[in-house]
Amino acid sequence: MNLLTSLRYLVALSEHRHFARAAQACFITQPALSNALRALEQEFGTPIVKRARSYAGLTPEGERVLASARRMLHEHSLLQQELASRAGQPQGRLQLGVVPTAVPVAARFAALLQAAHPGIAPVVRSMSSQDIEAGLENLSLDLALGFTGRLKKTSPLAVLAQYDEHYFLLRRLPPAERVSGAGLQLGAAMRWADAALLPLCLLTPEMHNRSLVERAFADAGCAVQPVMETNSVLTLALSVLAGDVCSVLPGALVGAVRSQGELEALPLVEPEVLTPVGLIYLAKSPPSRALQAALALAQGARWAEACGAARQFASSQALASEVV
Repeated sequence: MNLLTSLRYLVALSEHRHFARAAQACFITQPALSNALRALEQEFGTPIVKRARSYAGLTPEGERVLASARRMLHEHSLLQQELASRAGQPQGRLQLGVVPTAVPVAARFAALLQAAHPGIAPVVRSMSSQDIEAGLENLSLDLALGFTGRLKKTSPLAVLAQYDEHYFLLRRLPPAERVSGAGLQLGAAMRWADAALLPLCLLTPEMHNRSLVERAFADAGCAVQPVMETNSVLTLALSVLAGDVCSVLPGALVGAVRSQGELEALPLVEPEVLTPVGLIYLAKSPPSRALQAALALAQGARWAEACGAARQFASSQALASEVV
């Protein structure tokens, strides 16, 4: 039995919570996965996986093995990167988790990192805030771009501040108001209370961004009942393009649809909502060569210059001062 390989299968099972999908992710058959897990149980002399017709979780002993497996695989990855890397030429994967509303910024960061260091292979995963924080702490993620205001003072996670997320009302312009050949139009500011009166497509309640939006409406003294909900940020923009609904989007997503001339973005005010977004990593864990390179990029002039436009869209507070 290859211990590291079997431990990798166990981690895959815990992440996918499904035998067939875990086997597929590991490029093996389901019987091969099951046999490897049984061999792992024999090696440690204890049940690891709860027995049921489908995946039912791990036993308490299995959770302990899983925690050790993640540490061992992390150390193995660190050693591989150290041995494969030369001075100024880091090698290896960088697992980057990102909240859905910050995906455009994370994609630009990952692309710039890969261009600067061809030996690094970033893996960008759109994830919930809860999964990001858990992934950083259990070492399945190296770095994340997420909401830093959620983190407690006692958190083991460190932060590199990036920008403050500002919110916009996105709506489709009537044909008569569109400018031929122009991209996204920037309109005058709109009050949250006025936006609440419009037919809205919002993210589903389990998404952290939805709680931020609902809090803003509540601070404006109103409740909102969306006519459409989705857990996909792409669907937010597409629903506005395709129908008669409006949506509330952060600046990073508004910047991603700036080529759409039939759309208009109006900064939302009263209250002014600014949500801090930053790069997050586990401070107590020795950084891999790939993570060292990513943190250096995040603090360098090249990233600040390359992402200037995206940050301006994401955090702009002064695109329009007149309230409609």
